[in-house]
Amino acid sequence: MTTPTPLLDQIASPADLKDRSRAELKQIADELRAETINAVSVTGGHLGAGLGVVELTVALHAVFDTPRDKLVWDVGHQAYPHKILTGRRDRIRTLRQGGGLSGFTKRDESEYDPFGAAHAGTSISAASGFAVARDLKGGDNRVIAVVGDGALSAGMIYEAMNNVGGMHTRLIVILNDNDMSIAPPVGAMSHYLSRTVSSKGYRQVRNLGKRVARKIGLDELGRKAEHYARNFALGGDMFDALGFYYVGPIDGHDINALVPVLENVRDMDNGPVLVHVVTQKGHGYAPAENAEDKYHGVSKFNVVTGEQAKASAGPPSYTKVFAQELIRQAEKDDKVVAITAAMPGGTGLDLFGDRFPNRCFDVGIAEQHAVTFAAGLAAEGMKPFAAIYSTFLQRGYDSVVHDVAIQRLPVRFALDRAGLVGADGPTHAGSFDVGYLGALPGFVLMAAADETELQRMVATAHAIDDAPSAFRYPRGEGRGLPLLDDPQPLEIGKGRIVRQGSTIAILSFGARLPEAMLAADMLAAQGLSTTVADARFAKPLDEALIAQLAKNHEVLLTIEEGARGGFGAFVLHNLSDRGLLDKGLKVRTLHLPDVFQDQDKPEKMYERAGLDARSIAARAIQALGRGDERALKLIVG
Repeated sequence: MTTPTPLLDQIASPADLKDRSRAELKQIADELRAETINAVSVTGGHLGAGLGVVELTVALHAVFDTPRDKLVWDVGHQAYPHKILTGRRDRIRTLRQGGGLSGFTKRDESEYDPFGAAHAGTSISAASGFAVARDLKGGDNRVIAVVGDGALSAGMIYEAMNNVGGMHTRLIVILNDNDMSIAPPVGAMSHYLSRTVSSKGYRQVRNLGKRVARKIGLDELGRKAEHYARNFALGGDMFDALGFYYVGPIDGHDINALVPVLENVRDMDNGPVLVHVVTQKGHGYAPAENAEDKYHGVSKFNVVTGEQAKASAGPPSYTKVFAQELIRQAEKDDKVVAITAAMPGGTGLDLFGDRFPNRCFDVGIAEQHAVTFAAGLAAEGMKPFAAIYSTFLQRGYDSVVHDVAIQRLPVRFALDRAGLVGADGPTHAGSFDVGYLGALPGFVLMAAADETELQRMVATAHAIDDAPSAFRYPRGEGRGLPLLDDPQPLEIGKGRIVRQGSTIAILSFGARLPEAMLAADMLAAQGLSTTVADARFAKPLDEALIAQLAKNHEVLLTIEEGARGGFGAFVLHNLSDRGLLDKGLKVRTLHLPDVFQDQDKPEKMYERAGLDARSIAARAIQALGRGDERALKLIVG
């Protein structure tokens, strides 16, 4: 049998997909799937979602005139095949690496990425903005939003659809339904019906029928008859109610079904349209299809076997330590419940759910609801732990303020992925929670320096029944310390001194404590005596500890894995309010830089942020102002 000539090598941009036969597009899709699998096997990253939209991606770029037509992806990790087709194939093996391609859509990376998307639920809102701007400027291009991989559980999607349907904006929404949750059976009849209702002929007959019905006074009856008949056969009643012309469902892996429907929809000239496409996450790669998570996120892997590279055995992750400690608290207290927003595995609550299935709640991609749901549980006397990535809690901040903080409800927030997160880059970094939670009256805010401290902070949060609290911890493994058999709650607002010195004081908040200790060793080698303290709390602050450090040292450095305006700012406020800045104390606040740092290995990111041991030691010597160039050179290297 003759091997077909490879076609993907001929695709430098979407323009090269035009006028291709269906058979050629199918072959390109097959080659694109293989290229995506091969690339991610080298880099790691999100795989299952991209494999599910390979044919859809090819069809969209073949039918529409991108980048003139705006293609807005929801949950940008679906977009690896899109990147390959839009001139980035030569860089696809730099995905999620330092200096390489982002793992999500990114405006300054390509003109084919009109809108950045790393968090779910934004596509229709953004696309509606593009569509209205087009109309105001008198343009005629199309705007397409691709919603998928769970984004339909995000409330913002329905807010946007309600608004768009009311405005009758010309907009196309592709619903990539990859879990069959709302899909009726897919087959030849549904494909036929989808092509029919999206065709120009059907719409012309439909409009003629409407005009006749109006003339003879049967317009309402005719409207209802068509509505019920079409939705009986096709589904989509909800979308029709929101003002969208519903088309579907269609098989998202069948080029012969996709292309004619998309062509028909492209040529519609009024109002919003929703095309319901049914796909399979991980489609076309057996290891992904057979995996429970469909290879949502993978490390480097063997393409033939699908076996992922295993990290060397090390200490348990902070996430696992949290989950185990929460299970311990729940075993002792049946009021303990856990809430997550579509991340049971990422937050460790899958372990909690296995042990307490009736006390674990995954609310979907709905952080705002998760927070207020937890508030309602707390108001009724339960002890809710809301385990949400720091970067995702930002989406529920209004609920944190109004539904939790103002009412002083004891919701406990477990903030995973605090600090920099490496390959996921700026969209997933936990940079801002110290500032945005620390600004709220009555909040108790903690950060774990190591895994045993995390154990104690879970116990502390459990014990707090009169105020909201949060504890933050990083991604990755702990330090390897022996875990406590019976962790006791901390005294609220009390830190600890872990090394005593006399000249320089380093006050660390969170997991930079080991780097602070290394910096103290470097300073000691240069004859500079250094105290290292673990603040434990950003709110309430340990005012006695801060005063002690300020009065007995020449230099005070604060260290945190958060943005400017966080822990260091709180310490400065405290020192200023108490007149301790007037005594000649030299204070420096070390925090994440005032930029969004692109993805890289975490250690390199922290080095660039000035939060590694050498940078900490160098800042201390500079603050002393003694001109000790030799010591500074030794430390900086």
